[in-house]
Amino acid sequence: MTYMDMLGRRSIILKRNIGNLIVKDNKQGLSPQESNFYQSMVKEWHQNENELNAARKHP
Repeated sequence: MTYMDMLGRRSIILKRNIGNLIVKDNKQGLSPQESNFYQSMVKEWHQNENELNAARKHP
């Protein structure tokens, strides 16, 4: 598995988990701990996307 593959896979997993938390938030709300976890996952996803884009620009 290459670095690009790993970043792509991580992005997919983070998007799925973020989506699940959004659905839960819309249905019943998130606890403060879940809300913090959601925010940290969004930050991690953004960092991952930036790394992925940088790796695409400089092969």
